[in-house]
Amino acid sequence: MVFHGSTTLPLSRYGSFDFLSRLEEPSSKRGRPMTRVGSLANIISPVSHVKKVGQVIQRSMSFRNLSASTNFTIKPYTKPQATPTKRRNSKLWCETVQSNINECLSSVQCKRQEAIFELYQGEEDLVEDLKLIKKTYHDSMKSLGILTEQELHTIFGPFESILPLHEELVENLKKRKRKDGTTETIGRDILEWLPRLSGSYVSYCSNQVAAKALLDQKKQDKKVEDFLQRCIESPFSRKLDLWNFLDVPRSRLVKYPLLLKNILQLTSVEHEDFQYLTDAVKVSESIIRQVDRKTGEAKCRHYINSFEYPDEKQMDPLINKQKVLLCGGILRNNKGTKLHVFLFEDILVFTRQTTKGDRKCYQVYRQPIPVRQLMLEELGEVKLSGSLRGAFTQQQAKHMFRITPTDPTLGQGHTLQANDEHDKKQWIQLLRSVIPAVPKMESVV
Repeated sequence: MVFHGSTTLPLSRYGSFDFLSRLEEPSSKRGRPMTRVGSLANIISPVSHVKKVGQVIQRSMSFRNLSASTNFTIKPYTKPQATPTKRRNSKLWCETVQSNINECLSSVQCKRQEAIFELYQGEEDLVEDLKLIKKTYHDSMKSLGILTEQELHTIFGPFESILPLHEELVENLKKRKRKDGTTETIGRDILEWLPRLSGSYVSYCSNQVAAKALLDQKKQDKKVEDFLQRCIESPFSRKLDLWNFLDVPRSRLVKYPLLLKNILQLTSVEHEDFQYLTDAVKVSESIIRQVDRKTGEAKCRHYINSFEYPDEKQMDPLINKQKVLLCGGILRNNKGTKLHVFLFEDILVFTRQTTKGDRKCYQVYRQPIPVRQLMLEELGEVKLSGSLRGAFTQQQAKHMFRITPTDPTLGQGHTLQANDEHDKKQWIQLLRSVIPAVPKMESVV
């Protein structure tokens, strides 16, 4: 999310993948070429008979009446005895063909086959993961009545539209494989396939902000928490939670340029695939930019919709017009209060996190300040006295800066403390990028 502890997460111009890519992705893969470009899918164990896995989990949960989901009860969860975690077979291309084939190829040709196989294997893994999401999580939670139809739609999004696309690519790559296990050309298939990802991935990734927020909220429900804990403790999950699986498609998408570039570097200029792969790299990067932009807009809208206004005067019309959230994070004011601060393209909003029912929201604190009316003052170490000394723990406060509106009707300024010097520099840099004409004051020592 935009807020991660007290760390500021700077965003790209359109902000989505920087924000999403900070989610942890386990890295227990076996060392081999292209390790850095393998998706999260590459480390998740294979699941045969996925439908049976979901059925086993369903049988482990007792319930009285499927038609009245709020009435069913769950047996108290007890952690099962340790069982071996299933591991996905991690093979190299050279391990799948006869040794005499390997000997007939040059070093570059072998590396090219390994790079193509890396792409193919990742697609197979992704298909298995998407099937796992559907059968084990989505269908099980639906049949058990753990989530409503609307909640399922929000959390899982249009993931079912993604599965056929990757199944198609797997089949096309299989057809390109020769009897001896080598693959000569894939460029044209990839170039024709990539544009079809755009619509599905824009919808899926744009939904992830709302999906993550609702999933975190529903984890407070004992039924949901119990089900997800059973899944994590089951061998098929490899200790990954549901969000790790839901983030697999996005993680895979952002790796296509690197995967394709690696194959391209091992392809001679005279090769039939060279131009196709060159164009495919450009198309994949264009799709990522498009998805990134739309996801950033969705994320921006998500936070704006979570604002609560104690005073109608705080509802600046500029807020609802914003499409880009440049930065968000926690800063402390001179009273020591934690403020969740949002820097949009045209306005700066200070909030305090609250809850409304079971929903997290952000109560606007004081008056939002349009960036064109901002003055920025970078502070050095500040000797504390009076109220400041009570607000901060040290006698000399560090990592501080001050925001002051040029319009007196917008209220007083804010003396703010960042988490560390790096955090402070990021705020200063982003603030100056949106208010380039701001008068630069000398540092106060």
